[in-house]
This record gives sequence, C-alpha cells and structure tokens, in this order.
Amino acid sequence: MFADNVEKVLISEEEIVSRCKELGAQISKDYEGKDPIIIGLLKGSVPFMAELIKNITIDCEMEFMAVSSYSGVESMGDVKIVKDLDRSIKGENVLIVEDIVDTGKTLEKVKELLYSKGAKSVKVVSLLDKPSRRIVDIEAEYVGFSIPDAFVIGFGLDFNQKYRNLPFVGVLKEECYK
Repeated sequence: MFADNVEKVLISEEEIVSRCKELGAQISKDYEGKDPIIIGLLKGSVPFMAELIKNITIDCEMEFMAVSSYSGVESMGDVKIVKDLDRSIKGENVLIVEDIVDTGKTLEKVKELLYSKGAKSVKVVSLLDKPSRRIVDIEAEYVGFSIPDAFVIGFGLDFNQKYRNLPFVGVLKEECYK
C-alpha cells in the first residue's frame, strides 16, 4: 500500500480538523462584514480548503487558481499561471488558501498578481509553514502548523502527484525521492 512509504505521521487528521475549527473561527471574526473571496491554490490546497470553509461562518465566495513553480522536489521560483481566476477581484478582500509556505517565492508572486488585479487586501491562510526554507520575506497571516524541513505528503501535499489523499500529513521516506 502507498501509505507504506510514510516514514512517520507528522500531523494527524484529528489535529488538522481541530486546527481548522480554530482558524475558521478566527477568520470569521477578522473578516466579519468583509465577505472575502477565498482563493484556493490548486491542487494542494483542496483538502485543507474543504475542511477550513466548513468552519467559516460568514458570507464568502470561493475561487481557484492553479500556479506552478515546482519541478520534482525543488521550487524553481518561476511562477506559471496554469488556471487564472474566473471573476474580477477588483476592490475585493482576498484570502489565499495554501497547502504550505516553503521558500515563499510562489506566494510572493501570487500576491503581487492579485494586487495587480485590483484586490483591496490579500492575506494568506496556510495549513503548513516551513520557515527554515524561506527565501523571500513573506509570512502567512494564518498558519495551521509550523513544521521542520522534511519532505511532507498528505492532506493535499504530493510527491509526483501522489499521496494527496492521505488523511494526515506525513514525512515521505527518503528512498522514495532520492
């Protein structure tokens, strides 16, 4: 079974569900009366976004973007828009949903792009934060979990498009990607 390639479970499904309740409550409070547009960055954000929005109790809209900056296990830094937004965000409060903030390069470029499209505000909620790998000065306003520098999979995170459907965040065995 593909789960046999997991070295260890880093964050359990129960921990993720619990943290999403806390994040949803905070976001609902912070965005009261602002009707944010919640933009999920495909594909990795989908499980996290699905769990998170169940806990957001204010009016909001959902949108998706697909951006690419990875080749194998390394972030290349050149962000390619694979799928753009389906609507205008001019004058809107935007909340980006991200699976992980790693180098920060992708997020920096996406935020710049959204501001150039006229967004009133752009904030970020990320399931995971890996500050030890940060290259650019960017932080998510809302973070589920801060993690060490390990190759993580599950709950949307992948290796070569596999393992996204694991119900937890785990560390991939090194022999799988070396």
